[in-house]
Amino acid sequence: MNETIGLSIIAVGLLFDLFGCLGLVRLPDVYTRLQAATKTVTLGTCLILIGACVCTGFGPTGAKALLCMLFVLVTSPTAAHAIARGAYKSGVRLEPPVIVDRYGEPHAAESEAE
Repeated sequence: MNETIGLSIIAVGLLFDLFGCLGLVRLPDVYTRLQAATKTVTLGTCLILIGACVCTGFGPTGAKALLCMLFVLVTSPTAAHAIARGAYKSGVRLEPPVIVDRYGEPHAAESEAE
């Protein structure tokens, strides 16, 4: 019974990872690609690790899976934020359908004051 539940959780995690990979290929700019990479792939990877923990039980393997899940939950959003901030600071532009750039508004107000 636990194996069936674990494998179904793993299957859902694989679907989220697949959708994240499709988003990396299909989305237009670095910012939307980061959105697909961090949201879906983090959730998919965590679901796969939870499924592995359910399949194996809470032993040494399950504990390692939970530790890996914690590591992914901490590092993935942090890395995505650093990449997005670096891209923005280096001048990578948003794609044309974007209407508002709220991050750039305070910088424009500071430059007008000078």
